[in-house]
Amino acid sequence: MRILQGILLLLILFTNPVCQAGDWPQILGPYRNAHAADETIAASWPAGGPELKWQRPVGSGFAGVAVFQNTLVLFHRVGDQEIVEALNAVTGEPIWKQSAPVSYRGTFNPNDGPIAVPLIHNNWVYTYGITGRLQCLELKTGKVVWSRDTHKEFQVSDGYFGVGSTPIIVEEKLLVNVGGKRKNAGVVAFSLDKGFTLWQALQDDASYSSPTSAFRHGRFYAIFITRLHLTGLDPKNGNVLFQFPFGKRGPTVNGADPVVIGNNIFATASYGVGGFWGQIEQIGTREIWRSEKPMSSQYTTPIEYDGKLIGIDGRQDIGTARLICFDPQTRKVEWAENDFGYATLLEADNKLIIMKTDGTLVLAEASLDAYKELASEQIFHSTTRALPALSNGLLYVRDSKTLKCLKLGSDAPVTPEKTTTN
Repeated sequence: MRILQGILLLLILFTNPVCQAGDWPQILGPYRNAHAADETIAASWPAGGPELKWQRPVGSGFAGVAVFQNTLVLFHRVGDQEIVEALNAVTGEPIWKQSAPVSYRGTFNPNDGPIAVPLIHNNWVYTYGITGRLQCLELKTGKVVWSRDTHKEFQVSDGYFGVGSTPIIVEEKLLVNVGGKRKNAGVVAFSLDKGFTLWQALQDDASYSSPTSAFRHGRFYAIFITRLHLTGLDPKNGNVLFQFPFGKRGPTVNGADPVVIGNNIFATASYGVGGFWGQIEQIGTREIWRSEKPMSSQYTTPIEYDGKLIGIDGRQDIGTARLICFDPQTRKVEWAENDFGYATLLEADNKLIIMKTDGTLVLAEASLDAYKELASEQIFHSTTRALPALSNGLLYVRDSKTLKCLKLGSDAPVTPEKTTTN
């Protein structure tokens, strides 16, 4: 494993749930940085694209799936029900289903389904619905352990697109980008087992960015991008450890997650916001640069690779988007694939797995020298926004109608035992 990435993964491991090889239990994978653990990916695909292992219909929503020990958790909306389902990750066979009524209607965007990726921790599943319903379910049965109506309790408005930030677990607390600025509840910490409020902090609205975490200078940091700030919080009590302005008022959103590289942090957004590069110091932090160049990403979180960043510069809805690799220290662009189109991406086995919003799946080398495409295939014929997930050589991708399981690895995972449905 590359030295810098290895150090980063080791540090992040201390602040996230323990995972086994092949798990993808939360947004952007086991370490929340879009790097898969111990995956072997074929360097080419057969004619017609990757083998389709199974597929099934899904409802509305942009939430990608989570996978833990070959149990897949799907979060979507069918009719007037927001539904959490557990499936056998290898076969797609249903295990259990849990549903709750929802009445949200999209305004700026017609989507009315959940956006936040489920979070699996030990024997529990946490979901954050589009109207702010935060709940904990038993992983084996789907039984509701607890639930909270965060928007009602903390006086939160729906925002432009409803809820879109996946919670994070740091130091055995569930930390959520709630956005209750009138209640000093921009970020709220909940107990894992009971859902009790442990602390609340920040007078800020929520964003569509999901938080990350880091262990630096002998302490833990929970790092959030809210509506208007990039903030580091002490997960013990919610105290602000650092804060920078980030974002703009008006019809804008912060969608990409913060990226920690060593003692540095990167954030990016479109809408005239651009990129931010700062340093986390033992006493305070400092801004190094902020600029719309070289990366202003609407919602794709870039991937760190050997100290460089690979990601999308541009927007899905307006203009063009390019795939670039650049050095955040110097802002030098190492390579750029212009007019690539908007996409989300992950890294496994030194390869980039790229899901374009036009439904095209691309495999490329994770190279710092040039864009080197290995394979490409049209998987969907519709706009595809949900984040892909990779587990034991199987890639899970979905649009607003279909969830597909594609074989990218050479070995099939072990089929888990069937669990009684709820």
